[in-house]
Amino acid sequence: MMNLRRVIAKRNYRDNWPTRRFLFLFLFLSLQIFFSSFFSQLSFKKPFRRAWAAAMGNCCSDVAGGRAAVGGGASSQNNPAGGPNDAVDFFLTSRGYRGLFSQIELSLSASNLRDGDVLSKSDPMAVVYTKGRDGALQELGRTEVVLNSLNPKWIRKHTVTYHFEVVQTLVFRVYDVDTQFHNHDVKLLKLDEQQFLGEATCALSEIVTKSDWLLTLDLERIAESIGSNRPGKFGALTVHAEESVSSKTTTELILRCSDLESRDLFSRSDPFLVISKTVESGIPIPICKTEVLKNDHNPAWKPTFLNIQQVGGKDSPLIIECFNFNSNGKHDLLGKVQKSLADLEKLHSVGQGEHLFLTTSSGHDHDKVLKSQLYVDKFSERVQHTFLDYLSGGCQLNFMAAIDFTASNGNPRLPDSLHYIDPSGRPNAYQRAILEVGEVLQFYDSDKRFPAWGFGARPIDAPVSHCFNLNGSSHYCEVEGIQGIMTAYTSALFNVSLAGPTLFGPIISTAAHIAAQSLANNHLKYFVLLIITDGVITDLQETKDAIVKASDLPLSILIVGVGGADFKEMEILDADKGERLESTSGRVASRDIVQFVPLRDVQSGEISVVQSLLAELPSQFLTYMRSREIHPNT
Repeated sequence: MMNLRRVIAKRNYRDNWPTRRFLFLFLFLSLQIFFSSFFSQLSFKKPFRRAWAAAMGNCCSDVAGGRAAVGGGASSQNNPAGGPNDAVDFFLTSRGYRGLFSQIELSLSASNLRDGDVLSKSDPMAVVYTKGRDGALQELGRTEVVLNSLNPKWIRKHTVTYHFEVVQTLVFRVYDVDTQFHNHDVKLLKLDEQQFLGEATCALSEIVTKSDWLLTLDLERIAESIGSNRPGKFGALTVHAEESVSSKTTTELILRCSDLESRDLFSRSDPFLVISKTVESGIPIPICKTEVLKNDHNPAWKPTFLNIQQVGGKDSPLIIECFNFNSNGKHDLLGKVQKSLADLEKLHSVGQGEHLFLTTSSGHDHDKVLKSQLYVDKFSERVQHTFLDYLSGGCQLNFMAAIDFTASNGNPRLPDSLHYIDPSGRPNAYQRAILEVGEVLQFYDSDKRFPAWGFGARPIDAPVSHCFNLNGSSHYCEVEGIQGIMTAYTSALFNVSLAGPTLFGPIISTAAHIAAQSLANNHLKYFVLLIITDGVITDLQETKDAIVKASDLPLSILIVGVGGADFKEMEILDADKGERLESTSGRVASRDIVQFVPLRDVQSGEISVVQSLLAELPSQFLTYMRSREIHPNT
């Protein structure tokens, strides 16, 4: 009887298997749809969301999106680093690496130095420092000692990494090295034992914005150095900068594989490549991914573009992995090779392939070499114009500011207001945003005259205005320098009545009109509009229309949110889901020109959110210039 029951139970289990399989499949699909919807609703910034998707194997992304090339496609040539992946950039920047940068070499010379020796001329050496926001100096390097010279030209160069988003202060100090130390390594010299000749300070931005990349500075004495304040001249120091060629070199690769093994049951593999570099910690960081080629054992992918600076150098090892695409994100590794760009160039020149291998569980010494091979059908290098090329060619970034004066900010005379002016001098959120953006952009505008507006307030004896001149003038909108914006802002707080609603359309249209006039006059200028706001806009569609129209102009819009309001609509303007804005008429924005970030306090040593926002500007700038084939002046 017991055996009969078991037989019946097994038969029922077997007979009900199709039903259970359907239920399992239904449950799996339901969970997948739920998680996809859940993650799509998260209001992460675009780099974080894409980094999350990358970390999860794109299991929450659509199949079509997962099959697309990332970071190395032909369209990526419109950006400054050969098409950086947002997920890669987020991963790098969160760990202190920079996706977009330029290596700058500094050469130094001096003239008319003070003679520190009695029977001969000085034996000068220069020391280069970077100065942090806290005033602390960090030594970058030392030149060699030039014997018996008051007009030295030092040979040793110093490399500094240029970051657009921060003010990089450089300090140069010149010393007369005592004769007894001439045979010592300059790195071991104690500077307090040498005679101080003078000091000069500048921002790196001041050098790279010069047409000839040459800046001459007067040397000064610092009181604590020698305890003497003798009057007179102490000579001059000349700094010459040069961008490393590797920052401009882009490599085009056409890669293919042969005899890939099949991992699919009823068809051939759907292969794609992932190219990664290895950072100092040994972690492989993906640089780009090719498109997926369906059902192909001998795939040849579209051209891939790699920037030398992203790779780290032509001899830096790269890991090229070939995967079989699976829609669930669990891609099968078909094999890999480890080669530098120089190695890939050799493979192309001799027309040979490189066998893929798989690392066995026993370790790297027992790699399994496969029949599959990787071929390089094309290897070519070309130099692209960089952001700094445009700056040295005379292109300027023009800063414009717009400030929210709606009533939701609170009474400016009360401490809980976002517009409260603290008697202690501590800046409020609006002042912080102006200073953090302005202190960077001011170096890229020669006349330092900045248009500044307010919106959402009622000027004296006038109706509510959604775009009024911050300086109170009815004829012109410009103010002198960043301090001019700060002064006009403070003055406006006592000369307007806070009102509403919050409208962006008039401000963006006014800024776009200025950019359009400059473009019509063939001026090589790019405009950056900073909008600081505390709340939700009420003219969303009108704002979209204005942004779509402005996307064809040399203009970027930075929106900084202050206070604790809900800024979801700002995320829509930021197009953070990869969807271009669409106007009322159905026209789609030609590019993403809006970046939004909520202002928050930062811990010591962190880069501010406003600076991280500025870091995206060179990319937007180059996207505009390259897509319109605008070249820098030479």
